[in-house]
Formats: sequence, C-alpha cells, structure tokens
Amino acid sequence: MKKFFVLFAILVFILVGCGKKERGKIKIGITQIIEHPALDAAKEGFLEALKANGYEERMDVDVQNAQGDFGTAQNIANLFVQDKKDIILAISTPSSQAVFNATKEIPILITAVTDPVSAGLVGDNITGTSDAAPVDKQMEIIKKLLPNAKKVGIIYNTSEQNSQVLVQMAKEEAKKHDLVVVEAGITSINEMTPALDSLLLKVDVLYTPTDNLVVSATPLVVKKANDMDVPVVGCIKEQVEQGALVTETIDYYRLGYQTGEMAIKVLNGEKPSSIPVETLKDTRLIINKKAAEKYGIDLNSKVLKEAEVL
Repeated sequence: MKKFFVLFAILVFILVGCGKKERGKIKIGITQIIEHPALDAAKEGFLEALKANGYEERMDVDVQNAQGDFGTAQNIANLFVQDKKDIILAISTPSSQAVFNATKEIPILITAVTDPVSAGLVGDNITGTSDAAPVDKQMEIIKKLLPNAKKVGIIYNTSEQNSQVLVQMAKEEAKKHDLVVVEAGITSINEMTPALDSLLLKVDVLYTPTDNLVVSATPLVVKKANDMDVPVVGCIKEQVEQGALVTETIDYYRLGYQTGEMAIKVLNGEKPSSIPVETLKDTRLIINKKAAEKYGIDLNSKVLKEAEVL
C-alpha cells in the first residue's frame, strides 16, 4: 500500500508539472548575427508586437548574438534546438541559415533576410519578413544628387549570401543610370581598412548595401570616405545619423513588428508554411544636413522635398 501511495504521488507530481508547463511560459529563442542598429530595431519591434498582443507575461526570451561568426551562429541554433524552444526568431540571413540547418520542426520566424529563396530558406517550419533593399531607389538618388558621379564603390562581405545578391542588384540598377560599380570584397573586419584605402581612390561615391559586417563598421567606413571627400550612400537611417550622406530605406522596427504579428499567428496554431514571406513596401528618403553641405547638396531641391533631414 505504501508503494502505491508513493507511485500515486509521483504520478500526480508529473501530471501537475505537465499542466504547469502547458499553461506556462512560451520559450522564445532569438539569434542575431551581429549587433547593429537595424538588426537591434527588428528585434525590438518583434518583441513589442508580442507584448502588444498580450504575450508579455508569458514570454521566456533567450537572446543570443553570434558577434559576426557563423560558427557561433550554428552553436546558438543547436543550443536552441536542444533547449526545445517553442519558436525561434532568426535575425539576418546567416543566423536564419544556421537555425534552418539545425531544425525542420521548431517554427522559425526570419527577418532582415534579403532573399529567402536564394538563401535556401524555404520549408514547412519557416516564414517571416524580407528586408529587400530598394536598390533601384538608392542608385537613382545617387544619380539625382550627384550627377557628376561615374563610379560607385561597393564594399561587402563575400561570405554573406544576401550581400552577393545585393551587389548583383546594384550592378544591374547602376547600368540604368550609366554608373559603373567597383567592388571590394572582404571577409573580416581586419580587411576593412586596407580595402577602403584602395577602393576610395577609384570611385566618386561609396555605396554600402545591407551587409551586416559593413553596417556594423559604419563609423569607420563613413570617416574614411568623408576624409577622402567621397560621399557615402547608406542602406539604413542609422548610417545617415553617423555621417553618411543619404539613404532610401525601410523601417527595421516596423519590419520586426510585422514579423512578431506573424509569430502570433504561428503561436495560435497556423503552420509557418501557410504564411507567405512579407516585405515592407514603404521607404523613406533620409539625408544628413552636415554631409549635404559638405558635398554641395541643395536641401531645398525638389529631389529632397519629402526627405527627412538629420
């Protein structure tokens, strides 16, 4: 009889424990390839969407940053799988690829991914948002603001698949405006300075795509370019705040928020594969007043009529 009561007590404990888990926290893993303002904003937007929809008290959030290393991103993905997260947010193409390689079962929400299809991010457990840059508008603004520019320099990380896509897009769009693209490929931050020193001697303007390595080094990139009187056309607002001349860009906080709304659908039972990948259609033209003055740009021109001036 004593054994019976012991076994009964254990059974009750297990059932109560299971019940608590079912009604308890939602385990959310967030993996980000590197720290920079755009990716940080996407993360904050995602979490805010969940909070705004009543999930704040239920979230058990585990945020991990790979500090630019794909091997670390893979380790983070494997740890999330071992920890049996209920849902994973992967911010950036490398982080998304690492997570998708690690699990085909846990629902994955991606964001700040340029081209999910070419990155191989298609499957039953994955959906999210693309930050496909308005490269056409960015090349167009170069021609309108800097009509004498002929050669556009692009520095990018050759290890990032999204960057390769954007460079190809930039080449195609540049041709439409009689601009020639001059590339400088790098694989680490240590290669940034010598690559810039060489590239800036050959070009009239520097264009930075949404490359995680390059964007994280924006202060260095902008200083070197401005010291050599080469205007920088960036890809996010924060680059303009740090001294780049101009950008036409999307709002990464809104992109993350939109991703969070998609995550709620998944948490409510929808299959990720039934939710199409989404993008933000609206863009903003943003210009740096001090840089505009340096390069003789008239802030009252029709081109800048709708621009946000920083």
